[in-house]
Parts: sequence; structure tokens; C-alpha cells
Amino acid sequence: MPKKKPLILIVDDDIRILRMVKRMLELEDFEVATADGGEAALKTFDQETPDLVLLDIMMPDLDGYQVCQHIREFSKVPIIFVTARGEDKEKVEGLDIGADDYVTKPFSAGELAARMRAVLRRSEDKVKTTEATFKYRDLVIDYTSRRVTLKDQELKLTSTEYKMLSYIAQNAGRLITPDQLLHNVWGEEYVGAAHLLQVNIARLRKKLGDDAKNPQYITTRSGIGYMISKTPETAA
Repeated sequence: MPKKKPLILIVDDDIRILRMVKRMLELEDFEVATADGGEAALKTFDQETPDLVLLDIMMPDLDGYQVCQHIREFSKVPIIFVTARGEDKEKVEGLDIGADDYVTKPFSAGELAARMRAVLRRSEDKVKTTEATFKYRDLVIDYTSRRVTLKDQELKLTSTEYKMLSYIAQNAGRLITPDQLLHNVWGEEYVGAAHLLQVNIARLRKKLGDDAKNPQYITTRSGIGYMISKTPETAA
């Protein structure tokens, strides 16, 4: 039985761009749904349940940030923002509210498809571990259900945040370099993307309530890497 093609929801208020990107992605072997605005995006998302959302920021009804925030209230589906060249503020804000990645205009079909496949791999990747549960202090990672709790409260992590935390936890007591994290969480094509990693680490720490200057969970060795410094307790 042939493998199901990933369904991508493209959101942009420019009909010409929608048609162009739709054609690009269909040629790259994706299924595609489209929405020409924020309200339409949420309705289409509910109807189609896509595997990934490619989301433009500037739209007249609901902008991309608002659409992302609405989706994050009930779904961890991967989201990639489309940003203008050089708009670093847009990229950071998008990652802060829950996007998994961004792509900068103009982009080629090959570049866009590669980034989408990398994000989909991270989303689908199952953590391989000999233990079902990781426990450190009041932080618990259930690898079977992909559920993370802190002080018995479930954390709403994106697929990227979950993969980062899980990888660091699996290597508890070992220093993980930025390039190791980028390679194992994002893929080898992202090695060297220090800014992307820093933004995501900061976002993960915020959800953990972790102070970077006096961390309880993720310790930073400046210029070297990250680690959970103590040997974890493993729940039965």
C-alpha cells in the first residue's frame, strides 16, 4: 500500500502566491489545501486536519501570529512561517508563539520542500529509549505518550520543543553541543543555525519556568553546550 502523502495547508491572502506555492508543493509530492486568510485557515484546518501549516504573517483579518496562537490552543501540528527577507523580529516572534520554523521570501521549491520535510521528520520521529519515563526533580517525560509534566501540570510543548527536551534528557549528565542539538532535532542541513537554536532554547526554558542564570533543569556551558546535569530518576 503506497504511503500517504503529507497534507500541507498553505495560508496566504495573495491568490497568485497561493496558486504558485500549491503547484510547487504538488510537484514535490505533497497533497495541498489552501486558505486565503486567517479565518479561512482555521475553518480549513478543522475540516482537513493537515500534517503541516505553511503560514504567511501579513493578512487583513487574522494575521499569521493570531492563527498560530489559535492552532496552538488545541494542536501541536508543525507550523512554518513565511517571512520577508531580513525581518528577524518576525522570525523571533513567530518562534516565540509556537512556530517550528520559518522560510524567507523568495524561496525555491527545493528549499521549501527540504525545510518542510525536516519539520515533518521531527514531528513524526519517535524517541528511542530503553526507559518509558524520564524523571528529574518535578519534571516527568513520558516517552510512550509524548507527554511532559512539571509539578503534575502538563506542559504544552511544540514537537520541536519536545524533541529538544527529550534529546537532552536522554543524554542527562552529558554536555550536548549546539551542533549536536541542531543535527538531531532539526536535521543536518540546520547545523550552524545558532540563532534558531537560541530562540527555541529560550522558549523551552520559559515553559519550564527555568531561569537561564540559575537554571533548575537545562544548564548552559557558555559557548560549549547544554545539559541536564544530574543523573535522572527513572520511574517504573
